[in-house]
Amino acid sequence: MSRRLGLGLSVLGLASLLLLMAPAAAAGRRTPPQGTQSNAAYAASFAASHVINVFATTQRVSCYRPEVPYFVSDGPNDGYSGMSACPGATTGEDTGQTPYPTQVGSNPGYPANRPMLVKNHSESDLRVDPTNPNHLIGSSKWVVSAEGYNHLLGFYESFDGGRTWPMQGHIPGYEGWTDNTDPVGAFDSYGNYYELILPYEFFYNPDGTHNFQTNPNKEPNPSVPAEVISVAVRPHSAHQATDWITTHNGHLDIVAGYNSRGNEPDKQWLAIDTYSSSPHQNRVYAMWVDFHGPLTAAPLVSYADARQDGTHTDWFPPQPLPMGAHHPTGATYLLPHVTPDGTVWTTLTTTAPEKQFCCDTIILDKSTDGGKSWTFVSTVADNIAAPPGIYPNTTFRDGIENTFTVGTTLVNGQYPLYVAWEDYATGFGNVLLSASYDGGRTWTAPIQVNDNANPSVDAFQPNLAAAADGTVSVAFYDRRLPCPAAGTAEAAAAGLALDQVNPNYSGSLPPYGASNYCVNASAQFYLADLTPRGHNIRLTEHTWDPQLNAPHSGCATCTTTFIGDYFGNTFSGTTSFASFVSTYDDGTNPRHQQQQVIASVAIP
Repeated sequence: MSRRLGLGLSVLGLASLLLLMAPAAAAGRRTPPQGTQSNAAYAASFAASHVINVFATTQRVSCYRPEVPYFVSDGPNDGYSGMSACPGATTGEDTGQTPYPTQVGSNPGYPANRPMLVKNHSESDLRVDPTNPNHLIGSSKWVVSAEGYNHLLGFYESFDGGRTWPMQGHIPGYEGWTDNTDPVGAFDSYGNYYELILPYEFFYNPDGTHNFQTNPNKEPNPSVPAEVISVAVRPHSAHQATDWITTHNGHLDIVAGYNSRGNEPDKQWLAIDTYSSSPHQNRVYAMWVDFHGPLTAAPLVSYADARQDGTHTDWFPPQPLPMGAHHPTGATYLLPHVTPDGTVWTTLTTTAPEKQFCCDTIILDKSTDGGKSWTFVSTVADNIAAPPGIYPNTTFRDGIENTFTVGTTLVNGQYPLYVAWEDYATGFGNVLLSASYDGGRTWTAPIQVNDNANPSVDAFQPNLAAAADGTVSVAFYDRRLPCPAAGTAEAAAAGLALDQVNPNYSGSLPPYGASNYCVNASAQFYLADLTPRGHNIRLTEHTWDPQLNAPHSGCATCTTTFIGDYFGNTFSGTTSFASFVSTYDDGTNPRHQQQQVIASVAIP
């Protein structure tokens, strides 16, 4: 999700990287309960299911002044073009013609001397306003330099059920940090939207790698903490791109600040209790992990109560979450959700040092008193073979390996709980799903979600959502369809001709017809008891190439790239919405940049 540990290692996918040193746990591919389907049937399911795609982030031009400029270009391969000056924004945001308030106090050479164009939009989160089903807000990384992994968080907003996205821009208030990252938001019951933000500082070494020193003479901006967990609120009355509340009690709305090595916050997530039946309605729960090194992760939670005007009470001091027995290294991937009785639930994911880091474990915690105290509930799944740090054939890294949601309709007197995860035991990614109908004490035998007939392709980054009628959906990225064939209009619009150099691919380039390379998004729907409703549905109208304009998370010359660690999945009434990345040119994306696409489909 974000950047690094104090030792310079990538936080994300750490367990996956360690798995390269040990054999995976034994498991096998399962037959999905709905059976498999052919590639032709899957490809046709987009039209057959009347899925609608909207390229949201091509509808406006956004710019901001970055704290740290970086002009290296990796182009023309993969369409890269470096950092570019703003040609004129159409968003109405503050582009930073003069430095932003948090950039005052920067060291010489910072910030950049002018606004820069936002080119790419990695990673996705999508939320529906509980007071208006046609009001949606999505957020993603707002990237000005893919080569430098230089980005803030941005938002895009629809008032007509996702057909148009007229309100867009970077989320203000935290421009004084090099990056702010990991898009995740939630609405309160008043219609105010909260975004939980992870701002952090780095500067570029001469070789282009990222330097996270907190020395005030070297860091770009010593006037702000090195990294923080913070909040920005878009009030229900907002009408402009700049209408955000970024302060609390006269200061930046910081939940927790970190200004020393050895304390590295990451993996933040957010949930808000919107239920009138709950004794803690409008309580905002913020969770994150504090990494004390590459193998020690302390999960934390804080909370505050939202008010109707978009403000909130003070943040409760952070407290640790329980991790059960035999998890000395801690846990990560915190995914809080609230059931209508006010119970707060979250899964946590751990590795297994006692087994030479061979396997992942998912556990469950809960709070029944509004977050004041927490208890360990159960182990959801154990001995999970996680994916590799980088998927075969391409260079993008793995993402969050599991997902969690709760049902809001009682089943046998209990609110159902659902967990899905990626299992790599066969050497390819498969998505598995389990449910609990007794408050998390026991879990059903996992079923396989992806129904591709060819087992030698990856399904990855699952994301769960539950509708008010009990319907459950699992959305995921899918590589079952080959890249478009040479000489076709689809190959031209997918920009495959730009894909000329790829150190992880042994086949010929451009990757015309390549297997397990290009990407689609898919969804599978279930009844509350996990009876499948038909087969996997293709959510993307067009297959896209993940190599194009993909941000380099380590350095411009480093191999590892990024398409996001997760993507959005939610319901509005009987309509399912998903948000995900695509580099396809639908007529609005001629440079094949990473854009946010919104897919909508009626519940089958």
